[in-house]
Amino acid sequence: MLRFAFRFIRYDKIKSIGVTVGIIICTSLVGQQVGIFLFLTGAMSAVVDNARADLWIVDNKTTDANALGHLDMRVGRQAESIPGVRKVSPIIVTGGTAKFQGARSAPVTLIGSQPPDFAAGPWKVARGAAADLLEEGAVSIDFFERPNLNNADLGTNFELNGRRVFVALMTKGARGFGAAYVFMPIDRARALGNIPPTKASAFLLELERGADPQAVREAINATIFGVRAWIKADLSQSTVRTILATSGIAFSVGTLILFAGVAGVIIIGLTMYSAAVDRLRDYGTFKAIGADNRFVRRLILTQALFFALTAYGLSVLLIEGFRRGIANSGIIFEYSPAFKAAFFAVTFSIALVGALFALRRLGRLEPASVFRQ
Repeated sequence: MLRFAFRFIRYDKIKSIGVTVGIIICTSLVGQQVGIFLFLTGAMSAVVDNARADLWIVDNKTTDANALGHLDMRVGRQAESIPGVRKVSPIIVTGGTAKFQGARSAPVTLIGSQPPDFAAGPWKVARGAAADLLEEGAVSIDFFERPNLNNADLGTNFELNGRRVFVALMTKGARGFGAAYVFMPIDRARALGNIPPTKASAFLLELERGADPQAVREAINATIFGVRAWIKADLSQSTVRTILATSGIAFSVGTLILFAGVAGVIIIGLTMYSAAVDRLRDYGTFKAIGADNRFVRRLILTQALFFALTAYGLSVLLIEGFRRGIANSGIIFEYSPAFKAAFFAVTFSIALVGALFALRRLGRLEPASVFRQ
């Protein structure tokens, strides 16, 4: 079977190359779009995913960790009395405007948490240390956000919400959805964000070893009025769902993936159909000497599998090169093993569906046609 399949592939090299290139283009486009989508969804929930906390306490209307209300500091003291809670850390998440010389300004997100733990970040520290943020006026910026922040570097002075600050720490890849993250101690975030000392945006809870997060969450929700406790993973998922539901990102990416898949199937299917038509006499000869439709189907599917395997290998190289290339501009994401398995399934499915075009034509082929002129 393999011998016959390779002979058919080699017979018309142009069409074989066309099918392979078609699959590569289609699957590479899908892989690239999925990669961008992974980056965007990771940025949406970055503040939750990277915070050192088992549970979050937010107000009872919040479903997006990027849009937090204000809670009374007494909520934190109440949470400390719940069995299983080891430590409660208030944080501030609020908007701000960074202004540089030349009147250039940029929106930022201020994230403040208590030193020395800094439970809400910074993370992915590239230059400096968290302790450097304790100096008066010290804040962080991210390396990949520098083009939006007037190419600021360590030691650069600028205005943040009308007050003088300077860059004491630089992260690399600590990026959020929308505005750039700027980390600092919680007192500085309150002062810059004009938030009173009696308020916090959320509370991050570290639990005792062996404590059941579900039980602690339910105890908080039943005991403290006006708030909602979230397990970290649940709030992360809720944040992503909320943003996707209120934006066109999912529809836009999904449409591009759908169009790439449909276009690929049509192009590949027509190419394989054309190749099958060119070799009708050869397939008819197989049937005339005793081969049945099952043999012909296996022959076509073997060719499709060869195209899929070849295209998959080359596509993986292309999308990995794409991933590494855009990582240099700060769009950082990883393809999980589950995605790679799904990517192979998509590649094979495109080749298989394309092969159906040829199978439908060959299924109706009469063995006697080989003897007709």
